[in-house]
Amino acid sequence: MNNNKENKHLGVYGILIKDEKVLLIEKKGGPYDGKLDLPGGGMEFKETPLETLKREFQEEVGLKVIKAKLIDADSLFFTWKYDNTIITTHHIGIFYKIIEYQGTIKEKNIIDLKNDDALGAKFYEINSLKKNNLSKITILELEKLGYKLK
Repeated sequence: MNNNKENKHLGVYGILIKDEKVLLIEKKGGPYDGKLDLPGGGMEFKETPLETLKREFQEEVGLKVIKAKLIDADSLFFTWKYDNTIITTHHIGIFYKIIEYQGTIKEKNIIDLKNDDALGAKFYEINSLKKNNLSKITILELEKLGYKLK
């Protein structure tokens, strides 16, 4: 029996950096389980990328995005294991820089139907981040922004 699977995921992500700290969520489940990741997620049917960003930021982080700027779109490939299945994923990301927002960050989050994978959010010092604690899409974008990760 062939236990290999291919998966394509299109996500929209927000990058919020303040005082050399980046806002990240702790992931629960999926290929990034236990890793820190950029807030964001998959587009719903008839949703624009900006609408996805605003919805995901509200659900995962508790912040209302007022102004954001599209800064990048990119993708990467990786393989991970779920149960006895090897999954090769093509992860495509649309990235926005968060310019203005309102609200209070949810440091603890409940997993439910609306929020299916974010345990909470907080700011992390970028220069202290280690690659083995980050999602691959987060590494990709922070390095493209010029940050040197350990």
